[in-house]
Formats: sequence, structure tokens, C-alpha cells
Amino acid sequence: MERRTIGTGALSVGAVGLGCMPMSWGYSGSRRRGEESVRAVHQALDLGSDLLDTADMYGPFTNELLLGRVLRERRADAFVSTKAGLLVGDQHTVANGRPGYVKRACDASLRRLRTDVIDLYQLHRADPEVPVEETWGAMADLVRAGKVRALGLCAVGARGGRRRGAGLHDTTLRQLRRVQQVFPVSAVQAELSVWSPEALDALLPWCAERGVGFLAAMPLGNGFLTGTLTPGEGFEPDDVRARHPRFTAEMMAANQPVVAGLRRIARRHGEDVTPAQVALAWVLAQGPRVIALPGTKRERWARENAAAAGLRLTPEDLADVAELPAARGSWD
Repeated sequence: MERRTIGTGALSVGAVGLGCMPMSWGYSGSRRRGEESVRAVHQALDLGSDLLDTADMYGPFTNELLLGRVLRERRADAFVSTKAGLLVGDQHTVANGRPGYVKRACDASLRRLRTDVIDLYQLHRADPEVPVEETWGAMADLVRAGKVRALGLCAVGARGGRRRGAGLHDTTLRQLRRVQQVFPVSAVQAELSVWSPEALDALLPWCAERGVGFLAAMPLGNGFLTGTLTPGEGFEPDDVRARHPRFTAEMMAANQPVVAGLRRIARRHGEDVTPAQVALAWVLAQGPRVIALPGTKRERWARENAAAAGLRLTPEDLADVAELPAARGSWD
């Protein structure tokens, strides 16, 4: 698989990584099967999708424990990325950026992941009660202690609490400018997909100008861009899509032209090419330091996602994607 560089430290990863959240959190609980997820991780590593993206809050904790089962055998094959800074409560999450907590959280993640070092440690969310410089300084101490190799920042929830007229990622950009003065940012993780391209406006250019890696979260639109979801089928109550405004039956039906356009482009490249692969190839075409992080818990999709790294979209393809209708049902 094509390799891409993250940050000034020249950390190299496969262009398509593996988002591990669906294995343990956020999606339908009845469909989670540990052994199936373990096989999917092994398959991803076999194919060069070596960036494994997790977080201590996924489960909570169970996703890191699951990955630890694989890393016990294959640590040398993996680039381990995890996050701290969010605590999971009953139907809510709370940010915690206190330096002492962050350091304890790192030690706990190391134990669960069965590793001596985390390749990329990301701040999941800044704590409004703690200056972000203090949190970042504690994370920098972890690098100096040899427990972490590089630091990353996750974008603030793009739509929640945004001031009228403000840019979608203004808060994140302010945080990045502040923490960059404390210790180098190696990667930024934010949503980027055909139906959520907002990061192209300011956030991705900020990263490109500084050699910062961009980890594209939700590149398949929470599964919608795969073309495998049926409008009106519904989601289990614990599935994040059950409360997502683009996943009502009405909005899923209204957004079918987006998937249809991806399917037309896929047919140009062969019968075996899928809309999901076109969606991932589009993400990768946005810059040489963009890494796509599709989430899955199945071997089949891990194979399909990894193969997208070899798909090259033509100028005609990219122009056609640009002409697709904007997604409906957003928070804006």
C-alpha cells in the first residue's frame, strides 16, 4: 500500500488506516463480535492498513483491550493511535484535560494496548476548564518520557455550539495555533468525506502548510456512502445514526443521488469497484498527507477499504464528484 508521512517526525503509515470505534462503541451493539473484529484488525495489518485508530472512551476501554489482543502478537506491524480527554457518563461525555489525569490515562492505555509506546497520542477534546496549553504540555511530557512518539489533536465537534457566521473549524484552528507554541502538532483528525467536505476550507490547508498529517474521520459518511444502507431500515437505539439528522428515512432517501453519483464513477473503473472505494479515493486525492480512516469490524470491508488506496480518480471523476448535490439534513 502507498505510504504517507505524518508530521515533521517523518512517521510513515498506510494511506488507508483502520478506524476501530465500530468494533466496540457508537454503532449497533447487537452486531459487535470480538473475534470477528480481531480478524478484521489482522486483515487490515496484512494489507498495509497499519494505522489503528482507537480511544480510551470507545467502550469505554474495551476497544483498547481488543486491540491489545492483536498488538501482543503484531506490535511491529502496527502504528498505534489512541486518544484521551473525554470521559463517558450516562448518555453524555465530559472533557477532562487536567495534566495529572492525562498522564494517568496514558499509562492506562499503554497497559490495555499491551505496548510500551503509543505512536500517536491525540487530545480527543480540550477541557474548557483547563487551558489547552497545560493539557498539551502534559502530553509533551509523555513524549519526553518515551511513552508517546507524536501528538495529535481532534477537531472540535464541527457543528455543536458554533457561533452564527463563524467558520466550521475556527475553534479548532485557534486551539492548534495555541498548542503549536508548546509542542509540534503531528496530526489533526477531523471529519472529511464527499458529503462532509468542510475541512477543505481552512483546516486541511492549515495542515498542508505545516506538514501536519490529516486523519480523515468518517470518510464513508458513517456508512452512508457505501451504498449498503436502506432508507427507513432504522437503527438500534445505541447507534449514533439513530440521532443523526442525515439518517432519518426522509433524508437518507433525499441523499441517494450522492451515492448514485459515486456508483456511476465506480463503474468506469471496473465491475468490482464500489462507491465506498470511490469515496475513499476522493479523500486520498485531497492531499499527500491525508490518511483515510474508515471504520469497520469486518474482514470483508477491511479488504475493500484497503484496496481503495490503489484507485486513482481521473480529473473527470473529481469534477463529477464536485458536481454532486450537497448533502441534506445537516445541523446547519
